[in-house]
Amino acid sequence: MGHFSDEGSEQKEMDINSLSSSHRQSLPYIHKVGVPPKQNLMKEFASTVKETFFADDPLRPFKDQPKSRKLILGVQAIFPILEWGRSYNLAKFKGDLIAGLTIASLCIPQDIGYSKLANLDPQYGLYSSFVPPLIYAFMGSSRDIAIGPVAVVSLLLGTLLQNEIDPTKNAVDYRRLAFTATFFAGITQATLGILRLGFLIDFLSHAAVVGFMGGAAITIALQQLKGFLGIKSFTKKTDVISVMHSVLGSAHHGWNWQTIVIGASFLVFLLFAKYIGKKNKKLFWIPAIAPLISVILSTFFVYIFHADKKGVQIVKHIEKGINPSSAGEIFFTGNYLLKGIRIGVVAGMIALTEAVAIGRTFAAMKDYQLDGNKEMVALGAMNVVGSMTSCYVATGSFSRSAVNYMAGCQTAVSNIIMSIAVFLTLMFITPLFEYTPNAILSAIIISAVIGLIDCDAAILIWKIDKFDFVACMGAFFGVVFASVEIGLLIAVSISFAKILLQVTRPRTATLGRIPRTNVYRNIQQYPEANKVPGLLIVRVDSAIYFSNSNYVRERILRWLTDEEEQLKAAGLPQIQFLIVEMSPVTDIDTSGIHALQELHSSLQKREIQLILANPGRVVLNKLHASNFPNLIGQDKIFLTVADAVLTCSPKVAEEV
Repeated sequence: MGHFSDEGSEQKEMDINSLSSSHRQSLPYIHKVGVPPKQNLMKEFASTVKETFFADDPLRPFKDQPKSRKLILGVQAIFPILEWGRSYNLAKFKGDLIAGLTIASLCIPQDIGYSKLANLDPQYGLYSSFVPPLIYAFMGSSRDIAIGPVAVVSLLLGTLLQNEIDPTKNAVDYRRLAFTATFFAGITQATLGILRLGFLIDFLSHAAVVGFMGGAAITIALQQLKGFLGIKSFTKKTDVISVMHSVLGSAHHGWNWQTIVIGASFLVFLLFAKYIGKKNKKLFWIPAIAPLISVILSTFFVYIFHADKKGVQIVKHIEKGINPSSAGEIFFTGNYLLKGIRIGVVAGMIALTEAVAIGRTFAAMKDYQLDGNKEMVALGAMNVVGSMTSCYVATGSFSRSAVNYMAGCQTAVSNIIMSIAVFLTLMFITPLFEYTPNAILSAIIISAVIGLIDCDAAILIWKIDKFDFVACMGAFFGVVFASVEIGLLIAVSISFAKILLQVTRPRTATLGRIPRTNVYRNIQQYPEANKVPGLLIVRVDSAIYFSNSNYVRERILRWLTDEEEQLKAAGLPQIQFLIVEMSPVTDIDTSGIHALQELHSSLQKREIQLILANPGRVVLNKLHASNFPNLIGQDKIFLTVADAVLTCSPKVAEEV
């Protein structure tokens, strides 16, 4: 790290600047660091905006096209069905027909159950699998995603809504608030897509989503104990302690054994069907149609044996007919407007996160590109239209999408087929569900949400990143022991805390030379790397901003102090050059430059020269704008660490 021979002590007295120049003649050619030309402010700003909001270059297809062609491309961008629909054929329709009918058999019983999670009448779940899938089929860009109500969003919506309005005492306003929340969920989703702000949903980390989904699955399953055990009086709270207290408190007088037999029997059947589907992928259709078979058989048994008269709770009346208009029921004024906006934004973001994650997963499996911003616009449009047609928040369902994929779907036409099947159900079949026991709906929901508990993902998160695991468990326990919204808040808070921690406390490392090379690497990662006598080489692995500039300066000085103490204790020559490797420093602000100036000042008092290695274009532009190179010396900025070391350390030069 310096200009030391074996005797070292004589070199200490030599002048640093004259020494480095005296050896420069005998060194290999060292490239000068290029000073980038000054950028036009408007061009720089336009480039930054383009990379932030238009990183995928969505206007590329419009380049050098006539106006008529641009118009066609614009319409196709809004309605992708007009593009892929031109090559649609009978072979693709066969795949979509089978897939659509398969997911319809799965979605119909699920929709009836999920509507209960949202504290709405059963028909509203079916409504939400009729209109939204049709809208999505025309505007969505995913070929595999299946649209409809999902358990997590239904529970979240039901929990947030009942905190504002009692769904039993004031069912009309509760329903109106649900439509209002759905409207603003759609507005939120569409706005994010139009303004190309989809990157905002990435702030909810994968680890937090895993924990949130797992906690929500536990909560949903516990909520189903009411229908599964035939309990009439049940808590409205969702935390595990309140639910278990309510369950155990009604054990002596509130449980119905006939209900338990029905629920347990069909739950075993559903789980066995899922097991068969996992063991043999070709039998995917068995777990797909198992819920509908369960509903048919359980309804038949209840009707034949008059089990409803023996305490078995049934669905009762389901409104017949297609979606009635609800445009006039949305709150656009009054006390419930802000509440509807707040609930809608939260539900919309969670629904968006789930749908985009599902869409990207299946797009990667089939090797095609998914436009995230188009997806957001499509999801937003379908929920806005849905709110006006008696639907509540719909999104992509993982279980249905998986069945859709395995059933051989080719395009979004499978959603249209499913929607038609739901339409026929609403028009003709809903009276047949009157004697369907609530226990079978609870069993269907329990079997469906079990898949949301991803233990393998949690174990992998623990192995990879302990802080991510804290976020995962924080979200999980927040949902299970508090509420869905508290769990969501914890998930977001821990995700932001991780970002802040990484920004304010970036990693730094001391570098050493790999033997017989001019490569300098982290000494902790490469223990065989040797420190250069008289030099301390430090790397900063982050941009230097106001949030971390003081920490970076203090951390470098601590590295220096520790190194000097070790050298003094060993009787070795002290540090004369501090080299800062700046390759990972992608940007620097005024506070960062001020921190470097303070570092230079501190080093001068110790008679140590500051050297910079390989600053990037943006960083170098800002350093020159602040006149920092003149402060430390124009010749103290090098292209590589190796060049800096060769210039400052004759011993290394001789070895090379």
